[in-house]
Amino acid sequence: MHAPAPHTARRFAPTALMLGNFVTGCSVIGPAGMLNELSAGLDVGIRDAGLLITFGAAVLCIGSPLTAWLTSRVERRALLLSTLAVFAVSNAASAFAPDYNTLLVIRLVMLAVGALYTPQAAGTASLIVGAEKRGSTIAYIFLGWSLAAAVGLPLVTFIASRYGFRAAYGSVGAVACFSFVLLAWRLPGGLLGEPVDLKTWADVGRNRIILLLLLITTLQMSGQFVVFTFMGPLLAKLTGASPDAVGLVFAIYGGFGLIGIAIATRIVDSWGPYKTSLLFTSLLLTGVSGWAFSAGTYSLMAMSVAIWGLGFASTNSMQQVRLVAAAPALASASVSLNTSVLYIGQAVGSAIGGVLYARDMLHASGYAAAGFVALALLTVIYTGWMRLANS
Repeated sequence: MHAPAPHTARRFAPTALMLGNFVTGCSVIGPAGMLNELSAGLDVGIRDAGLLITFGAAVLCIGSPLTAWLTSRVERRALLLSTLAVFAVSNAASAFAPDYNTLLVIRLVMLAVGALYTPQAAGTASLIVGAEKRGSTIAYIFLGWSLAAAVGLPLVTFIASRYGFRAAYGSVGAVACFSFVLLAWRLPGGLLGEPVDLKTWADVGRNRIILLLLLITTLQMSGQFVVFTFMGPLLAKLTGASPDAVGLVFAIYGGFGLIGIAIATRIVDSWGPYKTSLLFTSLLLTGVSGWAFSAGTYSLMAMSVAIWGLGFASTNSMQQVRLVAAAPALASASVSLNTSVLYIGQAVGSAIGGVLYARDMLHASGYAAAGFVALALLTVIYTGWMRLANS
């Protein structure tokens, strides 16, 4: 493994990696903020527009471990820059897509390549910081996803509702160009991680704690995306919310996500990743359950989304930290698999949410989401019991 870069370059590299995650997050969840505009502009139903997320997640869940394996020997700076270039070109192309099928193909190609960014960014953190700062740095890099929800998604909703979905895609493409330049400027070269081979995947498959952590991620994301994919249309139907009111809820979700990730980043090195994960998964369940029980009342649903937001990014960041701590030598593979099952959860949740929305079972979606997250919390508790039993 190559030596870390000089301190001055290393100090700013996490921010460049974090902003790349912002672009990734906007590219992945962006359609959720403009389902109505996509539906009207492409002459398809809301459920079909939601399939942009479902099919995209399916590609991501396959692409993440596959690209981690195929590119594990590629220098990280070149790899991450290439991925951001694909995001920039693909989002720009999406702005000119003539129909739904073309847009879907562009999205699937973009995400097939983009699947590698988030796990490789997390893996790169271990190459540019010391072990004592690894947990907080990984959590910081995932702040990009929180920013995508807090800033990116409300802006997508705002731009799409006023200027159309094409302008929204063009804006994400412009941000991707800026992120590319910043990463090229700040991330040092010559960074190589541990090669991923077939033995690595076999070792991961035999590690019980890693498998349980991957299950937690799947359950957490499945539950959230039952509702999140269709949050805008659900709010509109259940409460009569306007596009601006929907954008406000997205901003609340992301804003409290920023607060949650800031707290998690601050306490994880002292509390430890298990206790931090337990706290934020409990908040996640509280928020999703609040959405289910208050469905139909805008103010209560918005308050529930605030609590939910505290947990959405923090829980995934803690999953990354726990995976790295569980088996540092397997981190490249386990983190990429975690990203993969994260997208499996998105695909499962958005598919279930689509079926419930199409059948006008609007209240049921909240209860289905809470059921998944409750199972995730029980699994988190079980991993803590395992930790005590093995200590």
